[in-house]
Amino acid sequence: METETRSLGDAMHAVRLYAFGPAENLTYETAADPVPEPGEVRIAVAAAGVHLLDTALREGQQGPLPEPPTLPTVPGREVAGVVDALGDGVAEAWLGRRVVAHLGFAPGGYAELAVTGAERLHEIPDGLGFAEAVAMIGTGRTALGIAQFAEPGPDDVVVVPAAAGGIGTLLVQHAKNAGATVIGLAGGPEKTARVRANGADLAVDYTDSGWPAKVRAHLGGLPATIVYDGVGGAAAREAVALLGPGGRHLVFGWSAEGIGEGRQGYFVDGLSESVLGPAMLQRAGGLRALELRALTEAGEGRLRPAVTRFPLSEAAAAHRALQNRGTIGKVVLEP
Repeated sequence: METETRSLGDAMHAVRLYAFGPAENLTYETAADPVPEPGEVRIAVAAAGVHLLDTALREGQQGPLPEPPTLPTVPGREVAGVVDALGDGVAEAWLGRRVVAHLGFAPGGYAELAVTGAERLHEIPDGLGFAEAVAMIGTGRTALGIAQFAEPGPDDVVVVPAAAGGIGTLLVQHAKNAGATVIGLAGGPEKTARVRANGADLAVDYTDSGWPAKVRAHLGGLPATIVYDGVGGAAAREAVALLGPGGRHLVFGWSAEGIGEGRQGYFVDGLSESVLGPAMLQRAGGLRALELRALTEAGEGRLRPAVTRFPLSEAAAAHRALQNRGTIGKVVLEP
């Protein structure tokens, strides 16, 4: 028997995509309440994560999925809120709990209500907000998964391109927690100010052609030892040029442009490694282990995700801002 705290059948609000294309194709409308199946819970959503992958799927790209989403669809794969209904077989103790879940590749996050398997739930640590929990369940687990390939220490000089982004913000904090010297790159004075406030020893504007010289002057000839590269393009190539012999170049994205053949010339003596996909999980002990670690780090105050918030009704604006690099940290929709 399903357990619930609100009436089924009430109209909720959701964002639906009927046709692939621009952000304007995201439609905010009413929809029937979802009903949890056996083994599932329903979450009254307080925050839903927006990922760059969401924008690609909206345009009809396949990304890591076997095929593009089936339309119509409610996008979104990260939610936090309060469990308000249980499907058969789910422990009663979940009802009313503050939870966060990554939905995997199942859609449904951009809504006031979402369903997911109980096995995906994490209880949100006391003192951690819904938006911050959403940031950690996806972006946080990714940042810690990346860092495990080149864990920084007190003797390291770490360069973080896109240091004002969701992952970059957390990598800066993680490296500083480990005692490393951290150089953060970001575009424009507002973002560099945020990177500086986030703890970076030096924050530089990568749109200024002279930024590598500023970094070298700050380091006094000391080479970089780690580059956490989620950008690709010219900024990443210049960052990699700062590495000394044996330096480590961790590639986890290429938002500026595809890396392609250009990556072959990044440096001569060191490790250049892609840390996307299965390799990350093989080292991490699985996604849940990374998720739990990320939430624990945030709950205990060691990691503090940056968040840019939009109302659920403005999902299209959130997509445009994310694609135009007009956001800082994790983008979150709030009903």
